[in-house]
Amino acid sequence: MQEVLSQNEIDSLLQALSKGDIPLEEVEAGGAPKVKNYDFRRPNKFSKEHLRTLEMLHQHFARHLSSFLSGYLRSNINIELASVGQIIFDEFIRSVPSPTILTIFDLLPLNGSAILESNTSFIFPIIDLMFGGNGATTDLNRELTDIEIQVIKKIMSRILEYLVPTWQDIFEVKPELRAIETSPRLQQLYSPNEVVALLTFTATVGENDSGMINLCLPYIMLDPVIAKLSMRQQFIRQFAADTGEYHQKIMYWLNQCEVEISAFLGETEITVEDFLNLQVGDVIVLEKDVNSDLHVFVGESLKFGAQAGVVGDNLAVQIVSLIEREGNDD
Repeated sequence: MQEVLSQNEIDSLLQALSKGDIPLEEVEAGGAPKVKNYDFRRPNKFSKEHLRTLEMLHQHFARHLSSFLSGYLRSNINIELASVGQIIFDEFIRSVPSPTILTIFDLLPLNGSAILESNTSFIFPIIDLMFGGNGATTDLNRELTDIEIQVIKKIMSRILEYLVPTWQDIFEVKPELRAIETSPRLQQLYSPNEVVALLTFTATVGENDSGMINLCLPYIMLDPVIAKLSMRQQFIRQFAADTGEYHQKIMYWLNQCEVEISAFLGETEITVEDFLNLQVGDVIVLEKDVNSDLHVFVGESLKFGAQAGVVGDNLAVQIVSLIEREGNDD
């Protein structure tokens, strides 16, 4: 347990140190404070919780994208989220190969632009499929033609649409494609030290080797909604507000649930011969006393005591007691 010094004790220690009553070596022997290295050129603005939430959201994006591309191009296309991290914008731009496809887009109403980068190992098989081929490619290092860029612009617009259901539980966004570029070195959308969230996807088109897709989301763009990336805060916002309305909705759906209720009349033992000779109207004597309560089960849990009777022409039981069993928290 740490001892908290009063102001007078602190003043006395400082005065004693200044007069030399306390050797400096004794002060230094107390141990140097623990320090942690921090790179001001690469500040960590996204917390681990923010990155986990982005990972969860864009796993759904990858599944939606796989289903859409497979159906749209009539080929087996698999998209998987490979990694989620944060780097500075300059490192992202330097890591992008050339040529490539940089899809620059806005997420309205957020300010700023994001980048969806797709390398040629993914782009050229897609183009070949759209032109009626089988997705096979030969030269992956050539520049794209103007016609190919227009085709890719169309498919990228469709891909960006799947960011809407991806983000709908966090924030309603409207993706808007701004431009398609092929040279990463000319893109200076943000300062070199701007922190970005980088989501890397692997893309397999048919039998071809995996290509890569990188989604770059700058922190400055996500700043207005960064608090909503906390799952705890999202849960609080959803259920703390308008409790009465949510209570009514929960009760409504609970009332739609069907449960099995059974009444246990009792048990007895008879011989096989007596069982085979049973006739309509015969009386079977049970071990349970006629005045004792029947056991009523909800599912497999014993809940109530009841008395047997009839309602009209139907057999029935009347609940007369609540049975509380030790260790039964249902």
